[in-house]
Amino acid sequence: MTATSSETLDVSGTPAVPFTRLVSVEVRKALDTRAGRWFSGSIVLLSLAVVVIYAFAAPEDSRDFGDVIAVAGGVLGYFLPILLILMVTSEWSQRTGLTTFTLEPHRGRVVGAKLCGGLLLGAGLIVIAMAVAAIGTVIGGGDWSITADVLVKGFLVANLIGILTGFAIGMLLMNSPAAIVAYFIYSLVLPIAVGILGSFQEWFADLAPWIEFNTAQGLMFQDEGAPSGELLAQLLVSGTIWLVVPFLLGLLRLLRAEPK
Repeated sequence: MTATSSETLDVSGTPAVPFTRLVSVEVRKALDTRAGRWFSGSIVLLSLAVVVIYAFAAPEDSRDFGDVIAVAGGVLGYFLPILLILMVTSEWSQRTGLTTFTLEPHRGRVVGAKLCGGLLLGAGLIVIAMAVAAIGTVIGGGDWSITADVLVKGFLVANLIGILTGFAIGMLLMNSPAAIVAYFIYSLVLPIAVGILGSFQEWFADLAPWIEFNTAQGLMFQDEGAPSGELLAQLLVSGTIWLVVPFLLGLLRLLRAEPK
């Protein structure tokens, strides 16, 4: 009686999945579903509707391109982070994580692909928002003046921070409803609560930019030119509390979580 010999399959020479392919897959996953397409389209349509209303309702001296792009950026800033949240939490809320991490077992590459894909989608929506702002400027009959502060800090930097914030919250909670609620509490409820407390206590108003990231960002947007040393320190401290720490904790949790 002869024993059957079994050969071990050597996959050490198999090339890894290209990172660009992972990024393209994550972008497709965000847009291929009906919910993803409708949500992305709704962001654009809502931005267009708000900009058109603003173009007709705003005073004539407030219809410049800089004013309109600030309005479009404000709408985009509230909803773009939700798109990033859904990109992260979809693996867990829709139970596709087992398939994803089986096809690509290196979770760090998947997370990086999701972040890069989210940045690409965000860049695309930012460009569309700029086009919408241009349409609003034409409708309102405003001129094309815009300051570097409005374009860079109030539009580009603000939306980049929003993208990273949404990504961090999504990784930390890994649940779509909970992450969306947490994001709106962070972006809407928390600044209002801090503002109310600051109006009653002067010492808390001075402390707020150091412990609340939205307050520090508001000061950055109001400040013309380069931020002062104190403002940079406030952004660094509050940003570490509300962005860097949640991002690192969320990344650690996502890398260790058990797909179900």
